[in-house]
Amino acid sequence: MAIFLTGATGYIGSYLAAGLLEQHGESLNLLIRAESKEDAQRRLWRSLQLHFDFPAFREHLSDRVRIFCGDLTAHHFGLDDEPYELLAASTDSVLHCAASLNRKSEKACLNVNLRGTLEVIQLARRAHDGHGLRRFSEVSTVAVAGRRSNELVTEDAAIDWERSDYDPYARTKKFGEHMLRELLPDVPHTIFRPSIVLGDSRRPETTQFDMVRAFVFLAGLPVLPFRSEDCLDIVPVDYVADAIVALHRHPRPKHDVYHLSSGVNSQSFRELTTVLADARGKMRPLFWPELEAPFGAIVDRLSARRDKLGHAASLLKVFLPYLVWNTVFDNTRVVCELGRAPAAFSSYCFPLFRFAKDHQFQYPYRDWPAGSEKITADHTHAQHSVVGGRQR
Repeated sequence: MAIFLTGATGYIGSYLAAGLLEQHGESLNLLIRAESKEDAQRRLWRSLQLHFDFPAFREHLSDRVRIFCGDLTAHHFGLDDEPYELLAASTDSVLHCAASLNRKSEKACLNVNLRGTLEVIQLARRAHDGHGLRRFSEVSTVAVAGRRSNELVTEDAAIDWERSDYDPYARTKKFGEHMLRELLPDVPHTIFRPSIVLGDSRRPETTQFDMVRAFVFLAGLPVLPFRSEDCLDIVPVDYVADAIVALHRHPRPKHDVYHLSSGVNSQSFRELTTVLADARGKMRPLFWPELEAPFGAIVDRLSARRDKLGHAASLLKVFLPYLVWNTVFDNTRVVCELGRAPAAFSSYCFPLFRFAKDHQFQYPYRDWPAGSEKITADHTHAQHSVVGGRQR
């Protein structure tokens, strides 16, 4: 039996896959969108090389990973009957991490975050009716809390259906949580809501650069249009992954919803900019909150440009609302369960920013090693009966 993990080729999903494989020796069923099994393996290697060298990756692939080539949004993931039935029969829990974070596209969020989640729920229903499902865990977001201002939000107070949503991503993730509760009422479930996930507290390397690019852009400005004492609820990805893996595997978590956040220990703009400025040997920025509206208008105009500045502005345009709400999310539950709080962003932000700039916001991916094709092909052939799907 195995954990059915979606989103393994994404940022947080790669940490979940690595943690489950390396630290706990779990077996995984992975749904990967690819034209062939070989292409799926190469995509998986690209996502996991932040965590493994190739020999370790190959060993995990051979011993504990079963790949299903499919599309999250297609009926039965686009799989033929035999592999779909195998996926259901061999899954003892579901960890649903796949999502569209395209906050500008209602269509993308509806397709992946609603249609895709419905397909995962239907697979879980089949597995539960067949042999019983141990747990269904959903990776959601604190953004389901909607438009907030100057608040400390608890898990139970986050969902307010009368409150406006920030964007399509937040709205569809909120409905995804609702579908899980309504359609799988008899399956133990856990919902995880990360806040702003930015960097790894243990090392500077990252493969996710959108938020980093936006913060680097802000760090270079001499004047910031924010209130200096407003807080940013930033949490490192390693803490998020550790919490999800531990609580998904726990036989009886104390709660069904957890904020994976920094909570009341979230740091202010002044604290973070002071650390960055001192580390870079630069002057600390000035804060001028009255500039928030004109700054937003400038960002909006710059986002239309087709150059590096325009790209940075377009990213900032998407994330700007999350930077000015001065709202943090209570993390008492997860801190009590794990026995530790997340590392402060100030403790690792400068190495992260330096890595991003030194590598021009690109991770130095390694190619698939030459001469490994035969081993991969033999393994794929050996698992031909358990890996499959229509080409779409």
